[in-house]
Parts: sequence; C-alpha cells; structure tokens
Amino acid sequence: MGLVKIDDDLHEEARRASTVMCRSINAQAEFWMKIGMLAEANPTLSFNEIVKVQFATAHVSVADLAVA
Repeated sequence: MGLVKIDDDLHEEARRASTVMCRSINAQAEFWMKIGMLAEANPTLSFNEIVKVQFATAHVSVADLAVA
C-alpha cells in the first residue's frame, strides 16, 4: 500500500462523491481508478457494461438488482 498524490480539487470531488455513494474517500478513489483501468483495457464497453461484468465476476445476479 502506498500514497498517491492527487490534485486538491480532485480530492474534493472524491470526498463529495464518496458521501453520495456511501464510500470512504479512499474507496471512492480506488473505485474510480479501477473503473478507469478497466475502461482503458476495454474501450468498447460502456460504464454500465463494465459494472455488469464486475458483478458477474463477483457472482452477483444483476437480475436480482433490477428495479421493477
């Protein structure tokens, strides 16, 4: 584990987003980094498709999460 220096404005955005998403600031930053890495590796996939693949990898049934 190490330290990552980020711009103060980006840190503030992560803080605000973490509140909305009920994550710690570190968890929010890690989520953004992971999604960004996956998006770069899979440029033809949308954000929703990337998340769907991640749910499947974790054996979470997306159908169970669908809003009626």
